Amino acid sequence: MNTTILHETGWAGPPAAVEPRLLEEVRCDVVVIGGGAGGMSAAIRLAENGADVVLVEARTLGWGASGRNAGYITNSIAADPEMLKYLLKPDRLQSLYRYAHNAVLFAEDAIERHGIECGHVKTGIVMAAVTNGQLRRARRIADVLSESGAHAEFVDGREAGLPDGFLGGVREGVGGTVNPGEFVLGLRAATIAAGVRVYEYTPARDVHDTGDGVTVLTPGGSVHADRALLMTNADTGSLSIAPKNIATPAYTSLLETEPITPELLDEIGWTSRAPMVSLHMIIENHRVTPRGTVVFGTRRVEAGRNPLPDRAPSRAVITDLIRGFGERFPGLGDVRFQSVWGGWISMSSTWLPAAGEASRNVLYSQACNGHGFAQAQYVGHMLAEHAGGAPRHDDLDAIWHGDKRFWPGLVSNPVLYAGWLADRTADRLSALVGRTGTADHG
Repeated sequence: MNTTILHETGWAGPPAAVEPRLLEEVRCDVVVIGGGAGGMSAAIRLAENGADVVLVEARTLGWGASGRNAGYITNSIAADPEMLKYLLKPDRLQSLYRYAHNAVLFAEDAIERHGIECGHVKTGIVMAAVTNGQLRRARRIADVLSESGAHAEFVDGREAGLPDGFLGGVREGVGGTVNPGEFVLGLRAATIAAGVRVYEYTPARDVHDTGDGVTVLTPGGSVHADRALLMTNADTGSLSIAPKNIATPAYTSLLETEPITPELLDEIGWTSRAPMVSLHMIIENHRVTPRGTVVFGTRRVEAGRNPLPDRAPSRAVITDLIRGFGERFPGLGDVRFQSVWGGWISMSSTWLPAAGEASRNVLYSQACNGHGFAQAQYVGHMLAEHAGGAPRHDDLDAIWHGDKRFWPGLVSNPVLYAGWLADRTADRLSALVGRTGTADHG
């Protein structure tokens, strides 16, 4: 196994220069804690509205999940659409998919508005089936999404130009892909240009709401503000002010191949080059990058707890990813892998995006919830408006959790392993059925 394990990512290098650490006491109107895509979007909007904004980030802006994910701009919600249909009222479900659709439009507009060069391709995403059981589920999901107003349709694998072995699925009518590393570098430049006071390598150690303001303590100084936005995603549980049980950190990994010729991709049937996520319990994601490589990942996820360790993908996960790539793309058996990296995301206890009030003067976002690269940005923007005194936007209301408690989540290593094991069992049964010619009961 010659794959290079990266603590950075295969998407882009670090910024050319780093903003200073906070080494003093400063004051501002609003402090944004966490410099991912959501935190940067919030800070930009606050500055545009005339606020004096400080943004503190534990590493460099975009270093975490925002710059490490698979780069999908999707109108999906992490929770199972079929389950949501039975758990939520129709108008609630429609409002969620309206919110997710508008998040896609917001992210696409941000790329254009800030002039970010990030390999943006508007292809939509395919929720793809690799077994007949998944294919039947895809038909049901397409019906649910259509009834809920989402832009999605059922497609046949061959007609949609999907690789051999992918039978069909649900094609989203909006969204696409970006290089997330290049995107966050561009958004970082826009944040600094907007006049936001950025402090990098400045983790928040604690946050206190004093009733008439907020104090954020860091290793080298402190920030005193009227209000704070908590945009820390997987690190949120490290702060005592965060809502209890808001989310569980989860470590996900991505594998990148060497460049593959267009002719070889055509040979395996991937003529559309459509980015895909599988319909397993724990999804797999598969996409072709503009540089001709394939990025493949998720599949096996590991839960963590705060404070989060600095880590790289384990050998067991890497081995499983390589095995999984071979199962999905047997026609690419001679392709080598050039790098693998990982990062911490978080899953809310409700499996839905959420935003609300951690305290009187502290608003929080839990929008990057497995499918939330675009949604985190949109929620950051809307929270910035709300922090400035504007009424809550209808799309913010769609995910508003207020100051309510979160129930303990079900995400744990035993549960995640059971999901992975169930997926692999279903894969093996499907392969066995395919060899014997027996009908697949999914």
